Amino acid sequence: MPQINVSIDGKSYRMACGEGEEPHLTALASGLDARIGEMRKAFGEIGDMRLQVMAAITFVDELSETKRRLSEIEAEIAALRAVVDGAQTEAAGRETRLAAGVSSAADRVERLAQALMRAGT
Repeated sequence: MPQINVSIDGKSYRMACGEGEEPHLTALASGLDARIGEMRKAFGEIGDMRLQVMAAITFVDELSETKRRLSEIEAEIAALRAVVDGAQTEAAGRETRLAAGVSSAADRVERLAQALMRAGT
């Protein structure tokens, strides 16, 4: 299992990760480091642990909001699929009725053509 060193809030941590996940883990650590840096600038020196907890809570809040929005989008997609399914069913019904109407008209035309041929002979 690969291991990498990441730096978060000026401290180095040795982390294990899956094969090929090194760049992703490095990027995640950099994101956390950047968030802690932003909070340090905004709130000053309020303690390393407190800044780390605040950064973690901020990320969890963003994740929660993303999950909530994803649920809303999935519900919208389901509703739109229901509308599409209904429209497709309605269209199929119209096509069936149209085909029946065309078939009926073709039968009438055929009967008229036969009647005209009998009348003309």
